[in-house]
Amino acid sequence: MRTFLATVIALALSAPGQGQVPSPAERAAVAERLAVVETWIDAQLAWEQIPGMSVALVHDQHVVWSKGFGWADVERRRPAAPDTIYSICSISKLFTSTAVMQLRDRGKLSLDEPVAEYLPWMQIRQRFPDGPEITLRGILTHSAGLPREADFPYWTGPDYPFPPREQVIEALRAQETLYQSFSEYQYSNLGMTLAGEVVAAVSGQAYAEYVRANILSPLKLDSTTPEIPADQQDHRLARGYSGRLRDGHREPIGFYTVNGIAPAAGYASTVEDLAAFAAWQFRLLRTSGEEVLDANTLREMQRVQWLSEDWSTGRGLGFSVSRRNGRTFVGHGGSCPGYRSDLLLSMDDRIAVVAMTNGHDVNPSTYTRGIFDLLRPALVRAEEEGEDEPAKDDSTLRRYAGRYDRPLGGETHVFVIDGELMTLSMPTDDPAGGLTRLKPDGEHTFRRVRDDGKLAETVTFELGPDGQVHRMVRNSNYSIRVR
Repeated sequence: MRTFLATVIALALSAPGQGQVPSPAERAAVAERLAVVETWIDAQLAWEQIPGMSVALVHDQHVVWSKGFGWADVERRRPAAPDTIYSICSISKLFTSTAVMQLRDRGKLSLDEPVAEYLPWMQIRQRFPDGPEITLRGILTHSAGLPREADFPYWTGPDYPFPPREQVIEALRAQETLYQSFSEYQYSNLGMTLAGEVVAAVSGQAYAEYVRANILSPLKLDSTTPEIPADQQDHRLARGYSGRLRDGHREPIGFYTVNGIAPAAGYASTVEDLAAFAAWQFRLLRTSGEEVLDANTLREMQRVQWLSEDWSTGRGLGFSVSRRNGRTFVGHGGSCPGYRSDLLLSMDDRIAVVAMTNGHDVNPSTYTRGIFDLLRPALVRAEEEGEDEPAKDDSTLRRYAGRYDRPLGGETHVFVIDGELMTLSMPTDDPAGGLTRLKPDGEHTFRRVRDDGKLAETVTFELGPDGQVHRMVRNSNYSIRVR
């Protein structure tokens, strides 16, 4: 299990000629919250029986923190790490969309021309022949009216038979549109596959060759590939596992490649590479220049281009766009057999979180959102304050920090954050919201602070004969300190 702070990774991510900014990870407030994150994820893996997970946190040009938890391969006891490779599935769509927009900016294609102009073989049956044409704009916003998938059972195990591109093209003739273009939101892997075919047709290069030369290599994303790398089996590639079955166990999933669906769902990557991909986006918008893409093109891609009538679904050009707690987020998630991933970016804060796991039923956005909510206040404060604030004297409180287990009844962790004692019960999907403040109220005695600031019940820490804390008592019930 490796932890890489920004001072170690340094970042080859910063723009040429710019000086390095001091690492946010060195700030006390940031480090305290990262300790909460590590404890939380470790507990979640145990409670949810998650095989493995890799996570990274980015602030502007710094990889503040990255770490692997659990196992990339359970049977071989190969630990997950920041450089572990996972299928990132639908995050692939961001690279395909970037390729489309590059070619648009070079005058090679138009988002509003019929896709059939670029792909003469595209002969899907049109249920609404009098409606608008299928265009790249419709495909990138998932509003083209296309069915979700090519006509193959590739999401069905145990073999997951993803077809080669020739079969995708052949089967298209028997498929039919679902909706009139620009009338409904319909997420479509078939559509993004066709976008990749347009990239190949317009550029005159194979799709994988184009994205390597024009996106992955210029951004130095050396561990990102347009297909799951067969040569990394038993090396850096995580082994995928099913969701938990009724008896609680997970089945390992055999190696597969996504073949003809690769532009929509085929990529593999690491949290380190997607952290660099996020830092590039922050850098590009800050400099307002051109690096792989024009900055205004990236802004266009991240702006809402499609919004459902109930405002529940927002799409940019390739990017998902969402609102939560008054903030706008862009990014994308990915779900393929045995793997789940999420890339979450707050462009206003220049904060990104990446999570990848090899447990199929795990929701990685729980972790990207949880880490963002825990770390954003400290990262923003660190940026505003400049030099590190004087450390608070919390040495007397640290004797209480640790994990406390109630016999057969869950666990509570006690932390020192910003000079205050806080508790967090595990498991939880909301670590920031679950933190509870304790206010000193006598020797080894505290009161819980309610959300409205009023004091509630007493929490007492009991010492053993050795003078060390060994129990926490709350509402007359106790938890035993285990570490």
